[in-house]
Amino acid sequence: MVALKDMLGTSAPQSVRKLAENLELNKHTVWRWRILVFSITGGSGSTSFSGIVEADETYQRESRKGPREWVRHFANPQSFPPPPRPRWEDFTTQGLKMMRGLSKWQLPILTVADRRVARLVRRLPNRKSVTLERAMTPLMPADAVLCSDGANGYANVAATGGIEHFVVGSKPGKRVVASCYHIQNVNSLHARYDMFIRRLCGPATKNLNGYIRWLEVQVAGIRPAEVIGAS
Repeated sequence: MVALKDMLGTSAPQSVRKLAENLELNKHTVWRWRILVFSITGGSGSTSFSGIVEADETYQRESRKGPREWVRHFANPQSFPPPPRPRWEDFTTQGLKMMRGLSKWQLPILTVADRRVARLVRRLPNRKSVTLERAMTPLMPADAVLCSDGANGYANVAATGGIEHFVVGSKPGKRVVASCYHIQNVNSLHARYDMFIRRLCGPATKNLNGYIRWLEVQVAGIRPAEVIGAS
């Protein structure tokens, strides 16, 4: 319950080390509590959207904290092949060139919001248009109005469902269409995600879904007692 209150309270959550120090517990114990909280926070996968619906993606850099794949490779190269990408430190120490812009190491996170209170944050497995379509189609009622950028996935969802679609650009003068059609609510959600994830210093990708559910619960204003009751 202490870990739950720390994660879902009104103040910023403490780091695992800081909370462990305050509670005089081992940091691994507190970390196990956090993973348990992840398992009982279900996020908002059944969120119902209506009216003007905004959608866009943000991105999170892949993080392989925890796995000892490089350690195993260096210890036994014959049994453990090199991992599929260099370590982040290799880009500095070995002078490797960082991929510019969006790359396969940037993980897409779909954000959806309407003009009421409905909010959804969901990690997508890849950046393919068909993946975006599959994620968006169940969320869009037939009488909704979709506001998004010009990605093919959004255009296909609108065309298939006969949904009115306004394409909003990122350049000045194109961020608002006809005064009320914009994606500023999802941009605000992106800013909240960035602020939320920055305090956590890049969580491991294997735990990213748990952190996204944590953020969704915070955005929805769900209290700790409600999470416990739902579990």
